[in-house]
Amino acid sequence: MKKILFLVALTLFLKPIFPVIEYVVNYHYISTLLCENKNKPELKCCGKCHLKKELANASEGEKPTSSNKKDTSKQEVEVLFFQNIKSLVMVQIYFQDTISIGDNYSNLYFHSIGCSVFHPPIIS
Repeated sequence: MKKILFLVALTLFLKPIFPVIEYVVNYHYISTLLCENKNKPELKCCGKCHLKKELANASEGEKPTSSNKKDTSKQEVEVLFFQNIKSLVMVQIYFQDTISIGDNYSNLYFHSIGCSVFHPPIIS
C-alpha cells in the first residue's frame, strides 16, 4: 500500500516534467515533424517550440477550472502568540547591619601545605 501511495505521489510531483521527458525521448520525431519552425533552420528551434507549447498546456491543466470558487490557498493566516511579561523591578539592597564572622568559621578550613610530588611505585 505504501509503495502504491509513493508512486501516486511521485507521479503527481513529476507531472510537470513529463513533457520534457517526452521531448528528450522523442527528440528526432519532434524536431523533424512537429516543429513549427522546421522551415527556418537559422532559428535552431529543433522542436523547442513544441516543447514550449506542451509545457504551457501542462501548466494550464494544473489550474482550477472554475474561477467562481474562492481560492482559500492564497489566504494568509498569521498566528500570534502573546504572553504578558512581568516587569522586573530592580531593588538595591544595602547591608547596613553586618555581623562579623567569628573565629569558629576560620577553624573549619584546613589546607595542607605540601611540596611532595606523587611518584608511582617502582616495580623491579
